[in-house]
Amino acid sequence: MTARKLCSIVIMIGFFAGLSAVAEQPGASPNYLALGDSVPFGYINQAGFEYVNAENFVSYADWLSIGLSLSDVNAACPGETTGSFLSTQAPDNGCRLYRAHAPLHVSYGSSPTQFAYATNFLQQNGNTAVVTIQLGSDDVFLLEQQCNNDPQCIAAGLPQVLTTAGTNMATILAGLRATGYDGTIVIVNYYSIDYSNQSITLITSELNQAITASAHLFDAVVADVFSAFQAATQQTGGRTCLAGLLNPKTGVNSLACDVHPSQSGHKLIAQVISGVIQPSKAKSGK
Repeated sequence: MTARKLCSIVIMIGFFAGLSAVAEQPGASPNYLALGDSVPFGYINQAGFEYVNAENFVSYADWLSIGLSLSDVNAACPGETTGSFLSTQAPDNGCRLYRAHAPLHVSYGSSPTQFAYATNFLQQNGNTAVVTIQLGSDDVFLLEQQCNNDPQCIAAGLPQVLTTAGTNMATILAGLRATGYDGTIVIVNYYSIDYSNQSITLITSELNQAITASAHLFDAVVADVFSAFQAATQQTGGRTCLAGLLNPKTGVNSLACDVHPSQSGHKLIAQVISGVIQPSKAKSGK
C-alpha cells in the first residue's frame, strides 16, 4: 500500500479519527485466528467511506470460517511487514497509519503490535482451532519503493530482505508456539500477480521460500496458494488479472488489476487452506 493510497484514506476519513475498532466477541464455536497483511484483511484500494467499517472488507478468512464452522477473529493489518508485526520500531508499509485512521476487524486494545495481540489471544482462548499467517509481501514492496522500482537495486537488496523476512517468520512462529498453543498453524504463501512475468513470479517464489523455510520447525503447514493460482491462470496465459482473481484498479484501464484478490481469489485461497488442514489437528480445545 503506497503513501499516495494511504493519504487518500486519511483525506476521506480523517474526521473519523476518533472512531475506535469494535472488539471481537468470539462465540461458542472454536476460534480461527487470522494474522497478516492486507490480503487476509480483505483490503480494497480507494474504497472511500467504506474504510470506516471493517465489515466492508471480506477475505479468505471469512470464507474459511464459514466453511469450517469456526468463529473468525481476523487481526490482519493492511501494510504489515514481518518486522512491524513484531515491533513498533520496525518499518511498515502503512499498517500503523491505517490503524490510526480506520478500524481493523478487531481492536488490539493495549497490545502495541499484532504479535502481542495474537499471543495474548492464544493464551486466553484455549478453544482456538486454527491460526493462519500471511506476511512478507510488504517487506518486498518497501524495497521496491526504496529502489524506485529499479531492477538492479531490487536485485541487490532482495537477498537481505528475504533473509530478514525468514528470520522474522521463525520468530513469530516460535512466539505463537511459546504460548502453549499446539493446534494447527498454516502459513499462507503468495500468488504471483502475473505468472507471465518471469521477474515478478521469481521474486514471489523466492519470498514464499523464505517465509515457509522454518515451517517444519514449528509444526506448521503451508497452504500453496502460489500453485493454485498458477493452475487457475492456465487459460489466460498466466495472467492472474485476466483470470478474474484480482481486484480491478480504480480510475484506470478497466483491464488493469490491483495486487489484492477478488472474491473469487479469496475463495480459492480459502479452498487451498481448507485442503491442508487435517481435521484431527483442528482441535476444539487444548
